[in-house]
Parts: sequence; C-alpha cells; structure tokens
Amino acid sequence: MPKPPLALKICGLTRPAQAEAIAAMGVDAIGAIGVPGSPRNLDESQRRALFSSLQSHHPAVMRVWVIADLDDDTLDAGLSGNGVPTVVQLHGVESPERCAELRQRHPEIQWWKAFRVRQPADLDQLRAYADAIDALLLDAWSPGQLGGTGHRLNLNWLGRLQSQIPAAIPWWLAGGISAEWVPELLQHTQPNGLDASSRLETAPGVKNLERVRALVNAIQGRWG
Repeated sequence: MPKPPLALKICGLTRPAQAEAIAAMGVDAIGAIGVPGSPRNLDESQRRALFSSLQSHHPAVMRVWVIADLDDDTLDAGLSGNGVPTVVQLHGVESPERCAELRQRHPEIQWWKAFRVRQPADLDQLRAYADAIDALLLDAWSPGQLGGTGHRLNLNWLGRLQSQIPAAIPWWLAGGISAEWVPELLQHTQPNGLDASSRLETAPGVKNLERVRALVNAIQGRWG
C-alpha cells in the first residue's frame, strides 16, 4: 500500500520573493510570524504584502499566520482586507474554549493549535482540543521562545504521541525539521505534515533555498 502524501510547511518567511520561490517548489503551506519579539516577526504591512504575493501567484498554498493570545479586535482586523491568511496557528495559552470561540467567530479560517512539548505528560491535554480546532501542531519546548528554535522532540516519545492524538485531527510536527532527519523521524511516527523553519536558515527569516529543496526532495522521495 502506498504511503499517504506528507504535507510540508515552511515557516518564518520574511521576504515575499523567497516565499514565492519556496511555494513554487511544491510546498503546501507558508508561515509568517506575528509574535512581537520573535526575530522573524512581521508587522502588519509586511505580512499583508507577503500573503498578497502568495495569494496572487500561488493561491493553492496555505497562508499561515502564527500568533499568540491576540484579542478579538486585533484578530478581526488581521483577518479582513487584503493579504489575509487562510490558517491561523495559535501559539499562546489558548484554551479549548477559546479555540472553539475563534473557530465559530471566523469559520472561513482554519484554526491550528500549537503545543510545546516539554515532557510526555504534556501530551495528555491534546484530547481536550479535539472538537475545537482543525489541526494540531507539536513542537519541542524551549525556554523563552515560542518556536523556531531548531530543538527536536525526543523520538522515544513519538509512539505515545501517536496514540494521544484524536484520530480525526490532522497533526503537524515541528522542531528541527531538516532533510537528513526525515528518514529516521518517519520510522517513529507518521504525522500529516512537517513544519520547518530554523534549520533551513542562513539568518532568522532568511531561508537557504538549497536546504529547502533538499527537504522537499526528501519528503517527495518518500512516496514518489
């Protein structure tokens, strides 16, 4: 039986030209950071320019806005007008109730909830979100930074991880994703998608396109 396709998201883009070049490689999603203090943070005008460029030239690619604990007014403004996302990825302390509220408020958007896994017990909370989100994203915990650290989850946890995720919820794995790690990683777990950022960079927000291409090839070679 052929293996199901594995989706790929490249996150932390800061330059529209790079976003377009990476989208042209056949990735499924491009992420832009909206978390002040992140070295990859984009202000509103920068984010809208990047998403507008993708929408015009690669409309099938998901445009993912990565945020944390935004208030309703800021979210409403960010989801209207030109250059809007198709997915919002929540990296704060959003509860299942908050996620369900946002999903009801903006049903045209996909809502993904990110979790920073510090220890296996952190996986116990996943089921509470089953009816409140459209996808999960699991990342390695690191102090003082919500993502983009390059730290990897312990592969010994991934068997338990697979059993903790509700079967109907797609899930993405982040944290140190790169081409050379894909074969070993996929021996331990089968996510629906991989989310890569810092290990593909020459500087925060600036991707090395050869590393991105190598990752695309590693994933496509899995079933191609």
